[in-house]
Amino acid sequence: NGISHFIEHMLFKGTTNRPAEQIARSVDSIGGNLDAFTSKEMVSYNTKVLDEHLPVAFDVLSDMVLNPLFREEDIEKEKGVILEELKMEVDNPEYLIHEIFCGNFWKGHPLGKSIIGTRDTIRAFDRGMIERYYRSVYEPRNILVTAAGNLRHEETVRLVESRFAGLRTNGSRVVDSAPPTHARLVLRDKKSLEQTHLCLGVPCYPLPHEKRFVCYVLNTLLGGGMSSRLFQNIRERQGLAYAVFSELNLYRDSGCLMVYAGTSIESAPKVVGSVLGEFRAVKQIPVPPEELRRAKDHLKGSLMLGLESTSSRMANLARQELFFGRFFSMDEIMEGIEAVTAEEVQQVARDFFDPRKIALAILGRLNGFKITRADLAC
Repeated sequence: NGISHFIEHMLFKGTTNRPAEQIARSVDSIGGNLDAFTSKEMVSYNTKVLDEHLPVAFDVLSDMVLNPLFREEDIEKEKGVILEELKMEVDNPEYLIHEIFCGNFWKGHPLGKSIIGTRDTIRAFDRGMIERYYRSVYEPRNILVTAAGNLRHEETVRLVESRFAGLRTNGSRVVDSAPPTHARLVLRDKKSLEQTHLCLGVPCYPLPHEKRFVCYVLNTLLGGGMSSRLFQNIRERQGLAYAVFSELNLYRDSGCLMVYAGTSIESAPKVVGSVLGEFRAVKQIPVPPEELRRAKDHLKGSLMLGLESTSSRMANLARQELFFGRFFSMDEIMEGIEAVTAEEVQQVARDFFDPRKIALAILGRLNGFKITRADLAC
């Protein structure tokens, strides 16, 4: 747990061709950006440069991915860095409540585990463990290269071939099963916090599902912006929270629609009740045409504006290839959103807004606060 993230860090620590400082200097010197991130299902290494510098940037990027050193002294130093990163994240209650929620929602499955890992797992990593995992994952069938910007496809393909042609398949692939979800109620007392943080969520369709656009629209009208039901009710009308929103966490074989709010412990029952009230309203009453129109337009505008940079287009290409094995044009996506009906939104809400499926995590200075499954009726 945490080894994918650890390797992401280690790939910046030097290769058989470049020391760590040269990796950073090579891209900085051409005014570019070199970055990486680890998520629940993938690791991304990416660079953004002027088109004339693509060969240099790709040479650095591919060198990092293909030729890491994994020196023992670097591994030991990076443990300290990542342990500090873990402390920084755990000091953030919004991060911590999401970790608590996901850890219980997908309990017993890797999807429920922290991306960074734990103090014990981070400290346990050694060179042999890291190299074995690296060899099992960084192999041709697992690697996807996407690019966006002022480029020629054939030239980019040749560039990739020149660096990756020698990479050999190792014969092993990770196979795992779709995770079951758990409707758990978790109360975590943390005396140092002034605010109470809560996540309330239900299972949802996985990302490639044919009804994904219905989920997007439902999430948007529920808590996807300032005009959303949760924001208007909980923040604007009742003044119970500063931050309140809903979000979709969708993966290739599982999904969750989650509501987050930060409030006082005294107001927590009202906030939970208000969220459940909105769940109940969507189940019982079809979304009015004008509200459905607003949600669709908000969603379409956000998606289109979100693709205005080459970085976001590159990421979109990767996401579509990974999850669908094909590219959906913007027109196809817009048509998918436009086709969503009020009846479909209501049906998805009825399928998932079930008290037996609701999971809840609360973090803060609880002062004896209690909540039961009976309190989650919707």
